Amino acid sequence: MFGAAMFYDVIVIGAGHAGSEAATAAARLGVRTLLVTSNLETIGQMSCNPAIGGIAKGTVVREVDAMGGVMGRAADSATIQSRMLNRSKGPAVWAPRAQCDRGLYRRAVRELIEQRAGLHVMQGTVSSLQLEGGAVAGVVLSDGRRIAGTTVVITAGTFLRGRIHIGLHTRVSAGRAGDSAVIDMAEQLESLGLTVGRFKTGTPPRIDGRSVDFSVLERQDGDRDAFGFSFYAKRNRPDQRPCWITWAGEEVKSIIRTSLHESALYGGEIAGRGPRYCPSIEDKVVKFPDADRHQIFLEPEGLDTHELYVNGLSTSLPIAAQLQFLQVVPGLENVRMTRPGYAIEYDYFPPHQLTPWLEVKPVERLFFAGQINGTTGYEEAAGQGLLAGVNAARRVKDQEPIVLGREDGFVGVLIDDLVTRGVDEPYRLFTSRSEFRLLTRQDNALKRLGPLADRIGMLEDDERLVLERRMEKERALLDWAMATRLTPAQANTALMAIGETPVHQGQRIGELIRRPRLGLRALASVSDLAKPANGEEWTSVEIELKYVGYLEREREAARKLAEMAMFRLPPDLPYLELNSLSTEARQKLDTVRPDSLSQAGRIPGVSPSDLQNLVLEVVKRRRPAA
Repeated sequence: MFGAAMFYDVIVIGAGHAGSEAATAAARLGVRTLLVTSNLETIGQMSCNPAIGGIAKGTVVREVDAMGGVMGRAADSATIQSRMLNRSKGPAVWAPRAQCDRGLYRRAVRELIEQRAGLHVMQGTVSSLQLEGGAVAGVVLSDGRRIAGTTVVITAGTFLRGRIHIGLHTRVSAGRAGDSAVIDMAEQLESLGLTVGRFKTGTPPRIDGRSVDFSVLERQDGDRDAFGFSFYAKRNRPDQRPCWITWAGEEVKSIIRTSLHESALYGGEIAGRGPRYCPSIEDKVVKFPDADRHQIFLEPEGLDTHELYVNGLSTSLPIAAQLQFLQVVPGLENVRMTRPGYAIEYDYFPPHQLTPWLEVKPVERLFFAGQINGTTGYEEAAGQGLLAGVNAARRVKDQEPIVLGREDGFVGVLIDDLVTRGVDEPYRLFTSRSEFRLLTRQDNALKRLGPLADRIGMLEDDERLVLERRMEKERALLDWAMATRLTPAQANTALMAIGETPVHQGQRIGELIRRPRLGLRALASVSDLAKPANGEEWTSVEIELKYVGYLEREREAARKLAEMAMFRLPPDLPYLELNSLSTEARQKLDTVRPDSLSQAGRIPGVSPSDLQNLVLEVVKRRRPAA
């Protein structure tokens, strides 16, 4: 298989969450794909916390699954606790989250990759790209092997010139603990004229659960109702495990303040900026001095180990200080630390250098996905990886790229934010980043993106059948709710059970459901007519009926955005010469070089009058010369 003349249509570098999705997506589209990783044993490795999903992130996992991705299926195989966050709030912010067994997750990802026809895996470190005439033409491995390829997707995570810091005096060149950094390729990318920056992230210490006093901790169990991320593959859940909650109080804060001068972050060893929304314990103590205490979650690493992940105590302090502050946390007085926490600093490439389909603008047929684009989080990496893999494969086939709009899903919001607005800190998704969050919920991801996945060839026959059946069930249930009229007696049985005002005339279920506290199942239970469907489609249909007015307003806004997206901007438009635009707008438009008018409108500093003048400039240039 690996002879002298190796050639692949798509070569994916890195087998983390972005790389796994990119390689699988490309292979699903029928192109010959190679996944290169420095260590086959770490395919799908969860380098930080052992969890998938959460606020906005859970929606991304379901979107990736709807498109045929691996993350949701692997998570379902490894879930040892599942919870639906924000269930007490509106459905736009419901967020599935799964605590996972690290080993089971990693093995599930590798199994899904190795089962995929047309996808080969190879252990090796890529030292450089092969280039021909400003376009990528393959890769060179550190052992001298050369592999030709039509397209290349780089998903290097924190490996590009990665450096681990523990205190002021422990600095290790590494992509993560135990894995070497990638230097040569990072230097080559910079030599190509790409702008490069440095970010940092961190991880907390791990501890031996047998040394924890659980009697003083708050136990947190998962939801009773089993939840799965995947629409297509239903898997048996492993045994379930609780998490535990404790606190870092004044004693911890005092130790941190005393030890700050030894922190790699505050001692001046780290120049890269870290994630605002996942701060180290040093950041928390310094930036939130009035907080009485900080919550800590003890999360199980897996079913075959007693090791616990100490979520909330990410740090770059020396090992002695880490053990010192751990032992003043309630329940951890006699704790044994199994692995110290550390900070890691790495290269990223500001994403304004990418097209909306994640191709590197200065280098044809080269794609970036994941932390190399300035993001943080498994889920953000997976969403980018899937779209990069799809578009790398479509580039091979000379097909138009797939660009997800903000109205299409959170993956669309993520990529649009990156390439349009750029990043000045590691980017993390939140529901608040989307203006269409009621349209792009976790429950309707299959309805939104399944048809697209089917149209471009991402789905297999059994998956297509799942999609068709789900759509048929939702249509039947919606028709049933709109057509079924309840008598006053039937309706009042459901209304009076929740203290709602009774009705005096019969009403259709589709109208009654708009009362805030009334559920579709409660109304169905008092109906004497047969009810179609009995699965998750109930949730989606209830939301569609209950929030019909809000949904229509968002759909109208989405239609207007789509109209603006249809107004394409020439890639060679000389923005700096368009004197009808403000100086700031000209400079920022020239940097981003937006694909459409809608993308131009989301660039900070581009005003509505700039957009109007931009339209006039484009129309003027489209007119044939007299």
